[in-house]
Amino acid sequence: MDNLSYSVGYLFAFTFKTVFILLDCNWTLPEIYKMKLFDIKVDHNKNLLPKGGTVNYYGKIFMDNEAEDYLDKLLNHIEWKNDEAIIFGKKIITKRKVAWYGEKPFQYTYSKTTKQALPWTTELLTLKNKVEHETGETYNSCLLNLYHDGSEGMAWHSDGEKDLKKNGAIASLSFGSERKFAFKHKETKEKVELILEHGSLLVMKDETQTNWLHRLPPTTKSQHPRVNLTFRTIIEN
Repeated sequence: MDNLSYSVGYLFAFTFKTVFILLDCNWTLPEIYKMKLFDIKVDHNKNLLPKGGTVNYYGKIFMDNEAEDYLDKLLNHIEWKNDEAIIFGKKIITKRKVAWYGEKPFQYTYSKTTKQALPWTTELLTLKNKVEHETGETYNSCLLNLYHDGSEGMAWHSDGEKDLKKNGAIASLSFGSERKFAFKHKETKEKVELILEHGSLLVMKDETQTNWLHRLPPTTKSQHPRVNLTFRTIIEN
């Protein structure tokens, strides 16, 4: 159908669907209109893992224009630095950049390197409050990763550092290029994969870090940056 016919039909379907909803009538739209009018709702209560942990995907929690605005602010307002790791006694500097923020100057050690948290920025504090509202959890710190394009990723690992609250929730916000995210069971090697959308939220909790590894595989399909924020809870000694 031409654009005018489609627009008229779309408006007609929307108007009469609204009326029939108000009248509690049983009426079904043609599939072409149904797909345009109603987005599939993500069930964030569904556990994506078959056993040994809990992973909930909330889908997009921001409108596209909001997500774009946050991506721009995060790219330009965060104090990004190349990540460092000690591997076989040698210091490795990654292309991927990181930043570590928190409500106190928490120290966080992983890959045999220690970082000290910077104070919250206005954007990070707003995002933290949003994530806490969505998840019903509280967080006191955030590790951010900047992947410049699909050539940069993250190898299999788990976030089981002693500084973190054991079995605590880790909330992962994604902005920018959509990327595949994967989980692998440490014993059975069973895998679970999903696509993390621009402006989406994923939460890992319970025994996920004990029993599962996760990674962000590199890809040739993405030519644009992705910023990932993982809100966490540091345990003070």
